[in-house]
Amino acid sequence: MKKLISILLVSLMVLTAFAVTGCSGAGADLKLGLGVYTTVSAADATEDKDGQGQATITAAAVLVDADGKIVRAFIDCADNKVGYTADGKAVAAQSFTTKYEAGKEYNMVAYGGAVKEWYEQADAFCALIVGKTAAEVKALVTDAGTGTDDVINAGCTIAISEFAYAVDRAITNATVTGASSADTLKLGISTAQTTTDATEDKAGTNKVETTFFAAAVGADGKVTAASSDCVEVSFGFDTAGKSTFDASKAIASKKEQGDTYGMKAYGGAAKEWYEQAAAFDTACVGKTAAEISGFADGNADLQAAGCTIAVTGFAKAAAKIG
Repeated sequence: MKKLISILLVSLMVLTAFAVTGCSGAGADLKLGLGVYTTVSAADATEDKDGQGQATITAAAVLVDADGKIVRAFIDCADNKVGYTADGKAVAAQSFTTKYEAGKEYNMVAYGGAVKEWYEQADAFCALIVGKTAAEVKALVTDAGTGTDDVINAGCTIAISEFAYAVDRAITNATVTGASSADTLKLGISTAQTTTDATEDKAGTNKVETTFFAAAVGADGKVTAASSDCVEVSFGFDTAGKSTFDASKAIASKKEQGDTYGMKAYGGAAKEWYEQAAAFDTACVGKTAAEISGFADGNADLQAAGCTIAVTGFAKAAAKIG
């Protein structure tokens, strides 16, 4: 009898250990990935309506295990719209809010007849893809760009092709980190705008620069892993408000551009943008969102680590994970 009890106790201990470590993956290093997918459009100004440039940037943050399966996922979208007048003047936006940040004020339910708001549908999609690989996520998209019955039944009825593109890139970009499945996955997004009016000699510009900060955060509020990226889109127009922007060209993020971004070749920098972003990400590990926000005021350690570029956009994005 005692022998049987001992066997049962040992078995229980093994099962408990598996539940804590093997099943949850809490003790294992996971890969953190950030992926962005951008679509753009531009319209001329008329006498009755300002011209508009639109950059819709879908971003996905993922934690992935050793088998390439998603453990955590988070999706947001920066749908940035900028304007210019029929006499070639740039229009400054009041502010930029992501679809997730808009919450219930995005008004899919009130004005679109949807059952759930955008952020709720994004959450439903993210919950559904946990445990899936990149190939399995792609298989959830129909030829029409909407989700399969599984996606719709999960509560996500909107088009998901851009979700899938961003998730695929996030998984591809994922690297081994100190993150675990016990961490919370967060994504901060910040957009800055710069404008110039058109002249007879030079097109005007209305530029939006959107910075993304994905992070795994521990129970103590400290970052265990981080990944940053930035998408810059500059919409051009002439003195008559006609668009000079080529919307047919694909938009690559700064990280995706790699060495072709040209900070070394044309800016005399010691490191390319993606290398400096990696240095920033490394410096964020072990820090809270508030501490990372302080980097915007200057940080000697950050400079010494190889991040010499302005980090205001990074810091503002990171502040949103707090």
